[in-house]
Amino acid sequence: MTKKNLLKFNLDDLKKEFKGNNIKGFRAKQVFNWIYRNGIIEFPKMSNLPQDLINKLTKNYEIADLNLNKKLIAKDGTQKYLWKTKDDNLLESVFLPYEEENRYSICVSSQIGCSIGCKFCATGLDGLTRDLTVSEIIEQILKIQIDISKENFGNPKITNIVFMGMGEPFLNYDNVMKAVSILNDKKGFNIGMRKITISTSGIIEKIKTLAEKNQQIGLAISLNAPNDQLRNKLMPINKKYNLDRLMEAVNYYIRKTNRRVTFEYVLMKGINDKEIHAEQLIALLKNKLVHVNLIPANPVPELDIKRPKSNVAQYFKKRLEDNNISATIRVEKGTNIKAACGQLRASYQNGG
Repeated sequence: MTKKNLLKFNLDDLKKEFKGNNIKGFRAKQVFNWIYRNGIIEFPKMSNLPQDLINKLTKNYEIADLNLNKKLIAKDGTQKYLWKTKDDNLLESVFLPYEEENRYSICVSSQIGCSIGCKFCATGLDGLTRDLTVSEIIEQILKIQIDISKENFGNPKITNIVFMGMGEPFLNYDNVMKAVSILNDKKGFNIGMRKITISTSGIIEKIKTLAEKNQQIGLAISLNAPNDQLRNKLMPINKKYNLDRLMEAVNYYIRKTNRRVTFEYVLMKGINDKEIHAEQLIALLKNKLVHVNLIPANPVPELDIKRPKSNVAQYFKKRLEDNNISATIRVEKGTNIKAACGQLRASYQNGG
């Protein structure tokens, strides 16, 4: 018999699940509390449960699918986790501490591999293997929270979640949104919707669906090119959802939610970092409720991606701000531990 993973349930669903298995509703609250308030993922350690219930839970349910395969810690405190799934696939997540701001983020994966095929991303080198389940998404966060807390679960507390790891979150929309509901649950991780960001390459139907839900979730668009010709080369998804269609969906999202949209722009030497690109970016985004996150590329040898000259990001930032477009340069973290999406997995699979 296949055991059900409890991490796929929010509290209401867990109550229903337990009720269907003749377990009283208040036990669901207790188990939920053990998992999300205490970081306990082994039934025998849930000390206020009777032994017969522990036996029943152990027989029918589990709380873990992922095994830690490798962990790397960067000089700046960034931690990268390589997980192995039950079916022997590898996925990554990254813990990003910003202690001075009391902000502790996790970059979460939503798929094993990716079908989008962006030319600068190591994740898509082998294509898409499969979607992650709800429990596999949640477990990344739970296991990292347990790891960084040591003896004092929840300290420091994970404050922000970004779906910017492996995969296209909007191509695993239902599982991602169910995971978001568990992250947001006051009895679960209790992470506010405004502290959760989903990054997409531009799946416009789901951008509109998210707009209609209007749940205050952050939306980030992986842009990386300011014209269709270049974006078609860098991101083949642009051939299906070109910039006109993408910007129409973004405008719809802004109208519906009145929330600012972040555009991620990975600066790659000699590819999208020239003055003409800065001017085209300004023309595309001017007079819109947007923010641009400029990201100097993490070198990816397999893809011949190089970091731009050090003054390029500053030039782009100044040109954008001169045109009243909010912009930041992403603080680099974890460069020395292959922190870009898919890099650790790719190097591990290649014997690195």
